[in-house]
Amino acid sequence: MKSFRRLVYPYLVWGIIFIVIPMLLIVFYAFTKDGNSVMPVKFTLDNFTRFFSDSIFVNVLIRSLKLAFITTVICIIIGYPCAYFMARLKPNSQAMMVLLVTFPMWINMLVRTYAWRGLLIESGISPEIKVYIGMIYNFLPFMVLQIYTSLSKMDKDLITAAHDLGCDNKLAFLKVTLPLSVPGIISGITLVFLPAVSSFFIPKLLGGGSYVLVGNLVENYFVTTGDWNFGSAISLIMTAVILISMYFTRKFDYSKEDR
Repeated sequence: MKSFRRLVYPYLVWGIIFIVIPMLLIVFYAFTKDGNSVMPVKFTLDNFTRFFSDSIFVNVLIRSLKLAFITTVICIIIGYPCAYFMARLKPNSQAMMVLLVTFPMWINMLVRTYAWRGLLIESGISPEIKVYIGMIYNFLPFMVLQIYTSLSKMDKDLITAAHDLGCDNKLAFLKVTLPLSVPGIISGITLVFLPAVSSFFIPKLLGGGSYVLVGNLVENYFVTTGDWNFGSAISLIMTAVILISMYFTRKFDYSKEDR
């Protein structure tokens, strides 16, 4: 057993180099600012104060949360019927439908977004709607596949038992199918909401620069203005929002043993 533990070491090294160290650097930059010749850096909370004291930055954060929430809700509304339909097909047909759903994901997301940019550039649609289209198109497969996985693993005899106990199709769906598919919905929400709230290239390409989200702010302060301290503070704020969202999302996961 000890020999197998050595296989973990490369992953630990990889995680430390590419996850732990960058996160520590972000924390360091977020809580510091340029000092003087005596003290090169100075620890401060000014970066966070600057963010929350300016209504522009707060509004961008609210806009990002709103966009991610609406995108997630629409993905559930569209994705659940699609996943339900797929789960009721024959096994061979299910495999074909999964292939059709995942086929667009074989192409890089950036390339797909550029394609939508070409399609929508002369459409006259508002930048906000364009961003929603790009978000839903790119993240919908994640929702469909997660819900489909839960539905396909469900014991069909439970539906039969519900009918034997007097439930019609609607009541059987509400009492059996829907509750058993909640873990898939929760997983889908996690895979859609979290990347949507932090996305930056979809709003940048489809919004034409007029629809700014938190991800765009981080990119701007790191790449354009070179203010790594404030960019790191925004990154930490966004990380906190994501962790809080994950916590409340998992509270509704019926598959957890501690419920």
